[in-house]
Amino acid sequence: MTVVDSAEQPVAATSPTEAFHRLSFTGSGKEYFGIWIVNILLTIVTIGIYSAWAKVRRNRYFYGNTMLLGRGFEYHARGGQILIGRLIVFGYFIIYNLALSVFPIAGLVLGLLILVALPWLVMRGLRFSARVTSYRNVRFNFVGGVGGAFLAFLVGPVIAVLTLGILAPVASRWVGRYVGNNLRWGNKSFTTEPPLGPIYGTWLVSALIVLLGLAILAAGAFLNSALVIAAIDGDGTLPADMQMSLIGTVIFAYIAIFVTFGVASLVYRAGVRNVVWSATTMEGGHQIHSDMPRFGYAWVAISNVILTILTLGFFRPWAAVRLARYTYEHTAVRFNGPVGDVMAPLEKDGNAVGAEFVSFEGFDFGF
Repeated sequence: MTVVDSAEQPVAATSPTEAFHRLSFTGSGKEYFGIWIVNILLTIVTIGIYSAWAKVRRNRYFYGNTMLLGRGFEYHARGGQILIGRLIVFGYFIIYNLALSVFPIAGLVLGLLILVALPWLVMRGLRFSARVTSYRNVRFNFVGGVGGAFLAFLVGPVIAVLTLGILAPVASRWVGRYVGNNLRWGNKSFTTEPPLGPIYGTWLVSALIVLLGLAILAAGAFLNSALVIAAIDGDGTLPADMQMSLIGTVIFAYIAIFVTFGVASLVYRAGVRNVVWSATTMEGGHQIHSDMPRFGYAWVAISNVILTILTLGFFRPWAAVRLARYTYEHTAVRFNGPVGDVMAPLEKDGNAVGAEFVSFEGFDFGF
């Protein structure tokens, strides 16, 4: 589906060395279905234990099929690392629930503790995900601290909620700057300074979608209320057919609200992605670009959900591949200079840096 979007920017080049190279995804739903169904069956048989290795298999497939200049990315995490991290988190929540039941005050203290620790957990998760990812045998890294994570992932969401979403673009910018400015590929750093104006532009579109959806729902509720009042018998009872109609209307309203906010959220997410990644450069003047159509992304995501529900979940592998392909095909990189000259020193220096990461990758806590 082709969608024209005002946030989309053309990917042009003035010379061969300044060309934007688009990413691509070479996986297929049929191929991924085999991995997906085995992952589910083994996870069920092992009472969830295999889910750690299932994540490794899934990520290796998707990373390996995400191509840039004919080379795929690699995922190096091991199932044991993910399992240990999950067991730690699972054990903590068991202790929390037991303490909350037996010693409520202790449970509240443990709840506050996990809230305080959340920025550190997010930071560790970003660092782990980066360090187990590589491209051309060069590992990524993440060097962000707890303070930045606290601002981006705790303060930001709070002020977004307290201002009814008005400051959500500010929070999104904090997240983009925190992630982008602390990302490394080998010994090369990334820099991102996303402008606030375009983020507010996409926020405005999402806000209008919400307002339009709520206005339509309000009008529908008013008309439905009028019909219900008109149908009430003299003894104050509502006919059975109108009762069923009223129940159906309530269910439809919940679905409509979910779809309205879902579309608005997806449009906003795609727009923020375009702004943040298009404002990101790698040391040496290498530029990243994202031009994902906002409504096109929303359509792919929502239709995936609908088809997955209609097929009782069996469309899930095709949905995942479809979304990945759509996302990566709207992502590009422009290297400042001939690709061979840019890659050769990076691969040489990056191998040494990547080897050091193997010993302190840590655990994946699932945050």
